Amino acid sequence: MRPSLYIGLRFTVSRKRSLLFSLLGVIFGVAFYIVLQAQTQGFEQYFIKTILGTSGAIVVSDRYQNRYTTFDNAQGGTVMSGQQRRKYYEGITDAAEIMRVARQFPNVLACAPLVQGNITARGDFQTEIMTVQGIDLELQLRATALRDQIIAGNLNDFRVNPSGLMLGSLLADKLQLKVGDNVTLLGNGGERKAMTLSAVFRSGVNAIDERRGYVTTRVAQALLEKPSMISQIIVTLRDPDRAPAMSMHFERLFGHRARSWQEREQGNLQVFSTLRISAAITVSLIIMLAGALIFNTLTMTVLDKVREIAILRSMGYRRLDITVVFVFQGFIIATLGSILGAGFGALLTYGISQIPIKVRGVLYADRFLVAWDVHHYIYAAIIAFFAVLTASYFPARRAANLAPVDILRGSGQ
Repeated sequence: MRPSLYIGLRFTVSRKRSLLFSLLGVIFGVAFYIVLQAQTQGFEQYFIKTILGTSGAIVVSDRYQNRYTTFDNAQGGTVMSGQQRRKYYEGITDAAEIMRVARQFPNVLACAPLVQGNITARGDFQTEIMTVQGIDLELQLRATALRDQIIAGNLNDFRVNPSGLMLGSLLADKLQLKVGDNVTLLGNGGERKAMTLSAVFRSGVNAIDERRGYVTTRVAQALLEKPSMISQIIVTLRDPDRAPAMSMHFERLFGHRARSWQEREQGNLQVFSTLRISAAITVSLIIMLAGALIFNTLTMTVLDKVREIAILRSMGYRRLDITVVFVFQGFIIATLGSILGAGFGALLTYGISQIPIKVRGVLYADRFLVAWDVHHYIYAAIIAFFAVLTASYFPARRAANLAPVDILRGSGQ
């Protein structure tokens, strides 16, 4: 070990109480940063996983037509100028061809068509407005996580029964229905369909679970009076992060509106992002306070060790060597604080993930959701090192600038 580093270590342990308080500040700051980021990202990842498992990475919907402003030029010709707002036409009339072409892209995992609209569902005791989706069950199972979302009944009853119906868990509760009960669906034109509740699903997003129901494509087309029409195509990707670029490509290729999951859920994603940033700023303040304590500790160390500093300078130690002595003290605190804080943060994160709770807001969860991400630990350590080393630099600079002759003569202070 270099002499300056050894001296820095001796100076550090000479003020054990101050060292302990400084170290605890860094440990708790790092741990709290990790815990808050793990919780926020855990709920965000659960939300994203639910959206991808329910509505896919890309939704292809209405056909559009670009419109342009035109004017006549001096030669009697027509010139197109600026593009105006698009004109949309409901539905997809060539869904099979679009899915055939889309499946040829390596990043496309599956495609599923559906018919969607609002109808009325009537049970024995309640009546509710619901969003019905007519699906091809086999394609839907490939493109979504519907199989894993079933909490009552089974998919085979829906598969073999043309009058089968699947409802979201909250919607089934509102209608006071259980598997096997009869339900009457009232279409837009007065069409009535007697259905049997085959299964109940829970997506995890309450806005879906309290409004959505699944029937076969033909039943939905009849209820919505949209024969042969497909409302949307769900596209599942191997790499969902590439959805924005692929949705833009699909729009140009197919002439239909294509929306990525990032665009559809932009508002919710911004909320999660804001919460992460807010948590990071709040906890970083704790680490900054620890840095202030370290600044005070090292400043007092400089005042206590002025004679030792003068002796070191008279022995040939350069200003840089003296700076290293005191910066190394901050490095020791930052290193120990980051390591112990990371361990404490991991322990707290695991403990919090085991706490039973009932979240019944935007999401449905029975415990705290956490994300295990190495970046949380890296970012926490970076913040700790930045705060501590910055706090260490100024006392170190002051120590390096002390004049050894004046100190030895008794005038250094």
